Amino acid sequence: MIFRFSFLLMLCLPAFAEAQARTPSHCVALANAAPELEYVTLATLPEVTAETVYLHYIAHASFLIRTHGALNIVTDYTGFTGTLPFVPDVITMNHAHDSHWTNFVDPDIPHPLKGWGPFGEGIDHKLELDEVLIRNVSTDIRSPYGGVEPKGNSIFVFEMAGLCIGHLGHLHHEPDAGQYAALGRVDVVMAPVDGGYTLDQPTMIAILKRLKSSIVIPMHWFSEAALRDFLRGMADEFSIVEVGGPSLTVAMDKLPSRPTIMVLRPAYINVAR
Repeated sequence: MIFRFSFLLMLCLPAFAEAQARTPSHCVALANAAPELEYVTLATLPEVTAETVYLHYIAHASFLIRTHGALNIVTDYTGFTGTLPFVPDVITMNHAHDSHWTNFVDPDIPHPLKGWGPFGEGIDHKLELDEVLIRNVSTDIRSPYGGVEPKGNSIFVFEMAGLCIGHLGHLHHEPDAGQYAALGRVDVVMAPVDGGYTLDQPTMIAILKRLKSSIVIPMHWFSEAALRDFLRGMADEFSIVEVGGPSLTVAMDKLPSRPTIMVLRPAYINVAR
């Protein structure tokens, strides 16, 4: 059954950045062991209360993740997030397609994190910034000519406010046992559900049912039909909530008791007219 929730966003001045202590998550990753629909228009970025995380679906596979300490992280960054002039503190990128990265990174961005390294070698990130730990799990991608580029992309994991938040990126295969272990217990996951450019939907659904995350946010869907097919495939084990906008705030003590799909509607971050 699809429930429709309305979320009222409080628009206010950005919080002043200050040193924050990171609340440890329960992710318990073992990486070392196994190496309608109205769009919300923001006049400014919202203040985030303590022990919560603000998520805004920008477009395609790009999300803004904003912390209590006013750190701004943008996933699968393409160089454009909207008309609001702000420089993220961290960006993550994947290069399976040019809609997931850019060669023209603003030099003022302090921490640009690529999800790939030299061909076949992958890359390892473990970045601690006050209240956030950002790390990655390398995955393989299909090459344009039918081959495979080992470790050509990454799943990025963000540990903050006691939560473990995962962004599956442009995933091309089911994680193996070591990769599942490296991910750990993921509370919130952004998952590509297009059913073709990334993974077929039955495989993606199997992955998400194995992860059993409290919140799944569909992304990288190219039609309402593809999104609905995905929701039907998940409805036996997951509740489904139509948020009715691009944003939500999550907290460890307010996670749903039943695994839930939160359907966000993408919207660029714009200055209110």
